[in-house]
Amino acid sequence: MGSSDLELANNFDYQKEFGKNLKILPTNDQVKELQTILRDRNTSRSDFKFYADRLIRLVIEESLNQLPFTDCKVTTPTGATYDGLKYRSGNCGVSIVRSGEAMEQGLRDCCRSIRIGKILVESDADTHEARVVYARFPENIARRQVLLMYPIMSTGNTVAQAVNVLKEHGVKEDCIILSNLFCTPLAAKTVMDSFPKMKILTSELHPVAPNHFGQKYFGTD
Repeated sequence: MGSSDLELANNFDYQKEFGKNLKILPTNDQVKELQTILRDRNTSRSDFKFYADRLIRLVIEESLNQLPFTDCKVTTPTGATYDGLKYRSGNCGVSIVRSGEAMEQGLRDCCRSIRIGKILVESDADTHEARVVYARFPENIARRQVLLMYPIMSTGNTVAQAVNVLKEHGVKEDCIILSNLFCTPLAAKTVMDSFPKMKILTSELHPVAPNHFGQKYFGTD
């Protein structure tokens, strides 16, 4: 892809193209700096992990905003009544192994006792077809809201397989929220075309995904 193609892609209105269920983290200078550091090949592993954790926390916090809330009343220490909000019961996380595990601590930092399941998806070396080889979920997952965690989406095939497994276990499509750091337009189209009722929350849509993320974060590069 040439520079002119990248410029056109960057100026394209992705949210208009993919609908309201594709949500992008509000962009500011801090977010852009974090994205830049993670894309820089000269970033050290220790710095990469530090700044990745910062971006993960921002994405997780915004993903939690997509969960359903209910009204509640609490009594303050002074005896006053406060009209507030609380999460509906039944939220859980599911990480797509291995890179998705990088996002687990960020979720636990925000939701101390949340349960987290795992899905392992492998790609065939010859056909590149993705297939699920392992899945472990919290009990009663069919009645839960699921935060599916996967930091890099290049093609969308891995996420599509993971969502299929969740649906096979009774999870409703509109109860799945994908928490993602970097997503290509191709991946967004693949996933949204297949699962229009699920939500995607990403920090950036860009034709070039930082596919080195998992190796760099876990120190296996």
